Amino acid sequence: MEFSKTSLSRLKGVHPDLVRVVNRCAKDWTDKQFTFGITCGVRTLEEQKVLVSKGASKTLKSRHIPAANGYSHAIDVVAYIDGAVRWDWPLYGKIATAMKAAAKAEKVPVEWGGDWTTFKDGPHYQLPWKSYLGTK
Repeated sequence: MEFSKTSLSRLKGVHPDLVRVVNRCAKDWTDKQFTFGITCGVRTLEEQKVLVSKGASKTLKSRHIPAANGYSHAIDVVAYIDGAVRWDWPLYGKIATAMKAAAKAEKVPVEWGGDWTTFKDGPHYQLPWKSYLGTK
């Protein structure tokens, strides 16, 4: 699977380790029923404030906001079936399985928002704070 130009542009400014993982996931993608793309990489604090006010996010300390090292440490994905956006939860579980396999192959720790207990966020992937403080 190859990402669209739009998805690729949304990876600009994202930490290279996370970019490597998502590109590996796309390269290894085998599901013929659906594909996925990138909806967000870098986000401003102002954009994050709007998402929090709408209830779409719970924190102003988003990993999407570039850290001191200049990189975003998170991405959001979207599933497509026949070119149409789909939010069916099982699709995001399948993407997560593939992303986790790609992360393991690339030896990069990745957290999936769908594994969170208090706020399930199926489209969200991030590099863990404990491994990626954002200072280098």
